[in-house]
Amino acid sequence: MAKKATIYHNPKCSTSRQVLEMIEAAGYKPEVIEYLKAGWTKKQLKDLFAAAGLTPRQALRARAAEAEELGLLDGKVSDAKLLDAMIEYPVLVERPFVVTAKGALLARPKEKVRDIL
Repeated sequence: MAKKATIYHNPKCSTSRQVLEMIEAAGYKPEVIEYLKAGWTKKQLKDLFAAAGLTPRQALRARAAEAEELGLLDGKVSDAKLLDAMIEYPVLVERPFVVTAKGALLARPKEKVRDIL
């Protein structure tokens, strides 16, 4: 039986594609969630960030144009506002997040994924 993993994936991102390849090479059968299509719920993000030990600020994709346009780069912006923006604009969540039986993490740099494989 193949080991299970979930990757919150953006197929246009080379890091995300490379992490997916690493997961498969390690013998996992990953569930691939294209979060830009599927979107997020507040509970899902809160649970994912908590499992990965991150705050919404740490999981913010600061390089996304929307982050600057919405004023989210200001450190005074609350976690609640960040979460609301991430739900409205899924691209604001850094990628890729990976979840296995060993834990959850943001696989940046990509080699970090080995910690939970």
